[in-house]
Amino acid sequence: MDQILINDLRAHGIIGIYDWERKQAQEILINVVLFCDLHQAGASDDISDCIDYHALALKLKDHAESAARFTVEALATDLAQICLQTPGVQKVRLRVEKPGALPFARSAGVEIERG
Repeated sequence: MDQILINDLRAHGIIGIYDWERKQAQEILINVVLFCDLHQAGASDDISDCIDYHALALKLKDHAESAARFTVEALATDLAQICLQTPGVQKVRLRVEKPGALPFARSAGVEIERG
């Protein structure tokens, strides 16, 4: 199966369970692998046969910045559902990370796969 990749999409939103996390937006990193069939798009070279990953990235960013979820698990589930509502997307692997979550690590997060 073919894949479309969106790497290190940056958003700033409310995410977390602690009081201080509910008051100030944090950086959120989103990585997405969309599983789809790209044969027609490759053969036709016609944008109408392609998945508009620019528009999808904007939807994901907007949701991450407005959802104010408590857990990265819930946010990842939301974002996976948005991906799966995109025509042509058959499956998604999605990772959501909080770069400042642990002082001794680059980031902490979750990765889910939905189909």
